[in-house]
This record gives sequence, structure tokens and C-alpha cells, in this order.
Amino acid sequence: MVFAAFIAVLGIFPGFYLGGAAVPIVLQNMGPLLAGSMLGARRGGAAVLLFLALVALGLPLLSGGRGGIAVFAGPSGGFLVGYVLSAVVVGLIVQRAAPRPGLPILLLANIAGVAVDYLVGIPYWAAFTGDLRAAAIQSLVFVPGDAAKLVLVSLVAAAVHRAVPAVLTGSPRNAED
Repeated sequence: MVFAAFIAVLGIFPGFYLGGAAVPIVLQNMGPLLAGSMLGARRGGAAVLLFLALVALGLPLLSGGRGGIAVFAGPSGGFLVGYVLSAVVVGLIVQRAAPRPGLPILLLANIAGVAVDYLVGIPYWAAFTGDLRAAAIQSLVFVPGDAAKLVLVSLVAAAVHRAVPAVLTGSPRNAED
């Protein structure tokens, strides 16, 4: 529940539309990456699903105060669905390196998470533009920001894994016990 709330808080920062793109640049896509990095596939995916369920119910939790089922039927809907897969993919990779995944594994996991989000979001966006090539080219504006965000998420997750080694397992016990 905490990570669903964290993703919602990231929505306070407004998205912005660059170059006439139909999909905004947001900070919210950091949330699923961090959820997967810190909670693993099952719990991270569940946190993102909870967040998206609240959005679907109409709560204005997306950047710009957007919410409701209609956001899933728009050009950015595929990226929202991709959030779940992103958290799961990141979580699966991180869990393989448990109990304490290092920065290289976290970077690799978060690159894979962003790639999965693009693999879902770009074709979905193309369904609205009618042109996969155009959607792919327009999505290039996300790459620099997403690269910076995935590095930041990886650094935060690495620090948390060092400080709380059992964070992936959800165990309250210390890893040395």
C-alpha cells in the first residue's frame, strides 16, 4: 500500500508534453521501477496494480490530476499498463540477485523495466496515431529523462538494500539472523 501511495505522490509533479506528443513526460514511472527494485515481482506488481485500480476508479492520481477508466483508453494507456509489467520484470531480475542486489544488477533490472514499458506503451500509442514508426520516434523524447530516472531509482534501491537487506523478502528479521 505504501508504494501505491508513493506512486500517487509522484503524480503531484505535473507532466509536460514535449514537441506536441500525446503522452506526457512524468516522474510517476519511477514508482513502478522502485516498487519492483525494492519489493520484488509479486509485491511490486501488486502495489502498481493497486495504484492503477484506484486510478481506474476515478481518483485523480496521475500527473495533471488525471484519473478514471478513460486514461487507459488514451494514448498513454499502454504505458500505464506497462507499469505493472515493468515492476514485475524489475522484481524478477532483482530477486535473482537476492538478498542484496548490487548497483549493476539494479541498473540492468531497471533498464529492462523501462524497455518493457516502452514495448507495451509504444504500440498502444501507435494504435492512436496509426503509425508505429512515428510513435517510436516520438517516444525518443522520453529516453534521456528515463535514463536519469532509472539511475536514480537504482542508486536509491542499492542504498536501501544495503541498509535493510531483508527488504525483498519482507522479513522483519535482519539478514544476519
